Parts: sequence; structure tokens; C-alpha cells
Amino acid sequence: MLPNTCILFFCLFASLSPLIIATLNLTLPYQHPNPEAVVQEVQRRLNVSIHRRQMLATNQSKDQTLSCLTGNPIDDCWRCDPDWANNRQRLADCAIGFGRGALGGKGGPIYVVTDSSDHDAANPTPGTLRHAVIQTEPLWIIFSTNMLIKLKYELIVNSFKTIDGRGANVHITGGGCIMLQDISNVIIHNIHVHHCIPTGNTNIRSTPTHVGHRGMSDGDGISIFAARNLWIDHCSLSYCTDGLIDAIMGSTAITISNNYFSHHDEVMLLGHNDNYLPDSGMQVTIAFNHFGEALVQRMPRCRHGYIHVVNNDFTEWKMYAIGGSASPTINSQGNRYTAPSDPDAKEVTKRVETDEREWTEWNWRTDGDILVNGAFFVPSGEGLNTQYAKASSLQPMSASYISQLTMNAGVFGGPRDDTMGISYPGFTGSGTGTTDSGTAGSGSTGGSNGDYFGMIFGSGAPPPPSSTSTRTIFLSILIVLILYIITNHGDGALLSLPLLLLI
Repeated sequence: MLPNTCILFFCLFASLSPLIIATLNLTLPYQHPNPEAVVQEVQRRLNVSIHRRQMLATNQSKDQTLSCLTGNPIDDCWRCDPDWANNRQRLADCAIGFGRGALGGKGGPIYVVTDSSDHDAANPTPGTLRHAVIQTEPLWIIFSTNMLIKLKYELIVNSFKTIDGRGANVHITGGGCIMLQDISNVIIHNIHVHHCIPTGNTNIRSTPTHVGHRGMSDGDGISIFAARNLWIDHCSLSYCTDGLIDAIMGSTAITISNNYFSHHDEVMLLGHNDNYLPDSGMQVTIAFNHFGEALVQRMPRCRHGYIHVVNNDFTEWKMYAIGGSASPTINSQGNRYTAPSDPDAKEVTKRVETDEREWTEWNWRTDGDILVNGAFFVPSGEGLNTQYAKASSLQPMSASYISQLTMNAGVFGGPRDDTMGISYPGFTGSGTGTTDSGTAGSGSTGGSNGDYFGMIFGSGAPPPPSSTSTRTIFLSILIVLILYIITNHGDGALLSLPLLLLI
């Protein structure tokens, strides 16, 4: 009986192997099937913007358009419109990279925040930012005047929202701060986010009809948890307790662009932990940012996923700039890396707690980067020759344009000079962090239902297996049944085969 059982088990395993393989190679519903094509499109749009500016300069155009063009494809998309304040929603058409599909509040009404208070997280006052972001309909949120918004607890943002700080000087600080959890289509633009601290263990309203208990937040500037189609642009982030931007738990389709990061230890985390396979579908574009004064590490620190780091200016780090574990793909193109004076911190890259025999297979590539003051990037993987062939069919814009492309990084008109420093009246000190091998905290998940896999296998999941795959599995199970009948009932069982085949 044992041999027959072994045969049955073997055949059953073979029949189910496609399902097992599919389970181990998790993909996210909104993961782009061809990330290299997204990279190529970023380069195409960048080259078009640069060449347009060069042509206008060559022709000595007197058009005022030249004075506003920088070659930055995002800014050039909307800033040259003198009536941009009345055409704010045009911004939603200007994103690039993996988060280019973020709609924000496009098509929805304008919501004007007139009240900077945050008295009651469970029952927010109309006119406050908290009241605006929890609404269910698409909203384009703007501010009536300059504001310092001191949050009591994390600000839970609902889907299809744009937080647009243009035309005002808006600071968000305090408890939380911004939480993007289990939502999609959010744009955050031109906002200062700083001095965010852990708070929680209270009831917080997340929609007009739902109030839930939340555990302690981590103190991230912007925390992204199982969210997609997000665009964070032209923000200035500093002095938070944990990360400035953390994206975990299968978040994907994210663009982080034109931001200014400063005064922080662990800047950006992409990926929950080494064993969380859904983060393999994480895809993030990091473009035109300035990583500036008093930064230490994680710009970003990646687990799994595909991370495109393009045309950023890294002017300071104390440990490393880009780190990772669990075999992330890192495509670094046209960046400027300026190493610190410390001779032991010249390397741009760091493989975190991983043996060299393992990380040599990871796809980490440098293409067109400028390495300054002894900086060096350690590439790895077979992708050096093949993985990025399509992505490199258009050459990355030369890093010599970095100063021009990042000249407006951060909040427009905000402080960002490395030599002058940044100070916020009424705030002192900086955030703290965990060791680099730490796992993303889970304290902010108190209101979650815990169904982290629902987004993968739920209604938003990819289409079911093709008919060919289904047929293969069915035939395999049929063979198992035939073998079982033969091995347990002898030759007489052959008489029942015609009936079985008619099923």
C-alpha cells in the first residue's frame, strides 16, 4: 500500500505544482508587467523636456516660456501656465514613472481647508484637513492661507484625494503624520512634513461612516501601507521619529519626485521585511529629488521589488545612500552621488546583512551616474548585461543636468540650501530610528482588518489562469484518479475507465 500511496502523492504534487509555483511568485494586481518599459518612458519624457528647452534657448526665443522651463518634465508640464491656480487639476496629468496613474482628486470638486486645528480625530471639524481627507468622493484639497497643522494623531487619507499646497506655505507636523493605508490614487504636493512623532491607541475616523481604534503609529512622515497609485511631489521632509517615507505591505505603483529630504537618519524604507513576498511586486520611481543636509542612510533601503532611481542629487550621507536585502532590483540612472569626507563611507551601496555569494546575483545597476569625491557604486547581477537592455535603449539624461533638474526640489520657495540649514521656529531636535536591519513597525495597523492578501487574491486580482493551464491541471488530476483506481482495485478497475472518461 505504501508504494501506491507514494505514487499517488507524487502525481498529486505534480498536478498541483503550477499552483504552488504561482503562490511563491506573488504578483500585485497593479504591478506593471514590464517595468523596463516604464523606465524607458521616463527617459523619453525627460529627453523631450530637455531638448525643448535647448531648442528654445538656441533660437533665442523671447517667449516667456523659456524662463519657466527647466527640462524637468513634471514641472514643465504645468508651471508655464500663468493661470495654473485656476487649472490646478492639470497637475494630475504630469506624473511620470510607476505612479503616473495616480489620479488624486482629479474630476472632483475643490475643497478649501480654512481651519488648521485638529481637535478631535474621531469627529473632525468641517473645514479642517482631517475632515477633507476622509471623504469618500474625489476631492482636490487646497488651503485658504498659510497653515501650521499640528496633528494629534495620524492623518488617515482616503482614496482619490489630492493635497495641493501650492499658493500657501503649509506645514504638517505632530502625531503620525500622514497614513496611506489600503487606499489608492493619492497625490501629495508642495507640503512641508516634519517633526512627526509616534501617537495612537485611540479612535480615529477614516471615512464619514467609520471610526476605528488605532494602535501606536511609528512616527513616519508619510506611511504607505498596502496602497497603490501614489505620487508624492515637491514636498520637504525632515526630523521625523522613524522614516520620512516608508512603503510596505505590498504597496506599488508609486512615484516619489522633486522632494527635498534633510536632517534624518533612516530616510526611506521600501519593503516590510525580507520574508514578505508580496513586496516583490513593489515598483517605485524615485526621480529629481535632492537628498540633502544631515542625512545618514536609506535613500532608499529596499526589499524585493523594482526601484528606479533616476536623476537625483545625493549631496550627503554618513553610512550609505542605497541599501537593500532580499534581492531587490535597483536601476540607478543619471544620478549624482557626492561621497562624504569619511574614507569609510565612500560606497553608495550597501547589501544589508547578506553574504556576498548571495547578493552577487541581485540586479543592481549604475548607468550614467556621476560619482563625486571618491564615491563608488558596486553593481551586481546578470542584469548588468541583459536585464536592462530595453530600459537603456534611450540613454539616461546626463547627470550634468542634475542641478538644473533638481533646482526646485522641495516645497517651492522653501529653504533647501545645504550651507544655510533648515530651521522650523518652535521645533528642535531630530528624529530617531532603529538599526538598519530592523523591520518596519506595525504599530499603525490597529485599524486594519489584517487581510493583507485580500488585495492579491480578491476582486482586484489578476485574471484567472488561462484555459490551457486549467486543462493541464484537470488532466493531471484525472491521471491521478486513474492510477489510484488501478493500483487499489486491480485490473477489473479498467472496466470503469470508460465511465470515468465520460465525466
